[in-house]
Amino acid sequence: MDIAIIGAGAAAVALLDSLDPAAVEAVTVYDPAPLPWRGRPYGPDLESVRVNVPPEIMSIRAADPRHYGTWLGGTSEYDDPWLGRPVPPRAVYGRYLEDTAAAALARFARTEVLREAVTGLSLGGPGERIVVETAAGRRPADAAVVCVGGGTPPDLYGLAGAPGFVLDPYPLERTLADVPPDRDVAVIGAGLTAVDVVVSLAARGHTGRIGLVSRSGTLPHVWQRPMRTDVRYLTPDHLRTLAGPLTLDGLEDLVRKELADAGDSWEDVTALIARSMTGDPAATLREQFALMDSPLPGRRIVRMATHTAGPVAWRRLAEPDRRRLRAHARAITVQASPMVPRNAAVLLDLLDAGTLEILSGAGEITAAAGRFRVGHAAGVRAADAVINAVNPSAHAVPGTAAPLVSSLLAQGAARHPDGGLTVDPGTGRLVVGGRPDPRVLVAGDLAGDGPFLTTSIPGVAALAARAAGALVSPR
Repeated sequence: MDIAIIGAGAAAVALLDSLDPAAVEAVTVYDPAPLPWRGRPYGPDLESVRVNVPPEIMSIRAADPRHYGTWLGGTSEYDDPWLGRPVPPRAVYGRYLEDTAAAALARFARTEVLREAVTGLSLGGPGERIVVETAAGRRPADAAVVCVGGGTPPDLYGLAGAPGFVLDPYPLERTLADVPPDRDVAVIGAGLTAVDVVVSLAARGHTGRIGLVSRSGTLPHVWQRPMRTDVRYLTPDHLRTLAGPLTLDGLEDLVRKELADAGDSWEDVTALIARSMTGDPAATLREQFALMDSPLPGRRIVRMATHTAGPVAWRRLAEPDRRRLRAHARAITVQASPMVPRNAAVLLDLLDAGTLEILSGAGEITAAAGRFRVGHAAGVRAADAVINAVNPSAHAVPGTAAPLVSSLLAQGAARHPDGGLTVDPGTGRLVVGGRPDPRVLVAGDLAGDGPFLTTSIPGVAALAARAAGALVSPR
């Protein structure tokens, strides 16, 4: 079998690592990026730009959670003293992806990595070979897996081109070099990207004011020290075995049972989440920091289950229940994607020094006379520079993949109502003309059957393993 892989980021690495070389003879990878395998998040950057999770849940190999930790070795160079785990720079994780891809490619009889953007897939009729189209020409393949990454950050305020405005902050090594250390900076957003920006400004010795400006003013939670959490009900396999439709109320009952068996309370967990959404952000951050070593497992279980069982549950929920969850998207995101304690410590120091302020109720942001006026709930703040830390929505189509997606839609593929492309939920096969096409699969955020959270590395690895299995499965 001759496979075309479109995109060379984390999903492609996971796919290559999962493919059976006995069933796949030739692999051709297409990606115009100058550094394949790293994607947008894991290229060379400042050392302050760290991986945001412990190593045990960053394995790109779905069946081996220790794979990344083994590669990383026993180094203590990047230890987070509060987390008790190494938290390396993201560029180090990029090297892990590169090494894993190289080892996987060496297993196949023929491989080729082409620095070309795919502009279309010609599907032809059922049973025919597909044709991969690029500016350089057309090449046939037996099957293709679309592994393109996320979209580009949105310019919510129409500031692109204004002097002092940064639309896409990564790599911070480049974008922050143009920000003088004594200037007032406004950062749009309050999620993990905003935390990266603030911590990196501090690492560069920034002395000017920094303002985080967002609608809610809610910061991500802080990682708790990992501990063993055995779960019975909130596992993908258990959710798949449940008879009949799954409802949100039924899912909450499972959460209650899981936490009760573990000696914790769903009411206590939800009360803490509610406080983080309505309380003073600085006070909430201190509370989160103080709870890092809490022996109660409830929050750890909920966070883990959001990423592991959550996508399975989402696919079984009816649309009214999905709407109920979307209404709480920010509360779900802040607990599901916490910041590492070392970053929380930097933010607390900046808050104590009066350098950092967290502003809610983001309003109009305008550029005039080389400066910016930033509206928020308490008034208007001036800034010399504005850095956009708003991430693209899940299932957004990257600009480089737009011609490919248009080509597929023109041939009968369907847009998913939540964004991305419609795929068969069991296999990841692209739905074309109302039926799954066994020759085209989607692995990554472009698959529109997942929840509104951006897919985590374990989720990416699971989707890639699903696609690898479907490639060689007759059903």
